[in-house]
Amino acid sequence: MTEKTGSSTTDIVDIALDERTVARRSAEVERERNVAIFDLLEENHFVLLNGNEGPYRLKMAIRESRLIVDVHAAEGALLEQISVQLSAFRTLVRDYFMVCENYFKALKHAMPSHIETLDMGRRGLHDEGSEMLRDSLSGKVELDLNTARRLFTLLCVLHFRG
Repeated sequence: MTEKTGSSTTDIVDIALDERTVARRSAEVERERNVAIFDLLEENHFVLLNGNEGPYRLKMAIRESRLIVDVHAAEGALLEQISVQLSAFRTLVRDYFMVCENYFKALKHAMPSHIETLDMGRRGLHDEGSEMLRDSLSGKVELDLNTARRLFTLLCVLHFRG
């Protein structure tokens, strides 16, 4: 995993996904994963509200219909384990995957107007998921919208099954 250097107390400097929960991913999903991690490490705002300062290392996993985020200090000590119920995300993630699949197919042969329509739908669902994630983490973590967007992408990657 790529690690960020020159970090502050509000930075995520490393992020890992629990790969045991995922069978196989398409090239498009892998690309989205890599871009989200790269962008997240380049710029993010993440602060634990329990008083533990960063920089932080995150490990994300899905267990028993919950998103589990282990937040570690840069030197490795576990600072907090955050658990988010995924039932509220289920329909949104399914719709997001469906629109993304259609979008990636359309990129190969569809008219630009159709691609643009699918992209707008994809972005709208992504924004909705990002706000839901921010709401789910409120009281535990302060994060900006771009950080929430990238974390939502990673939640979707973890959720993807094949």
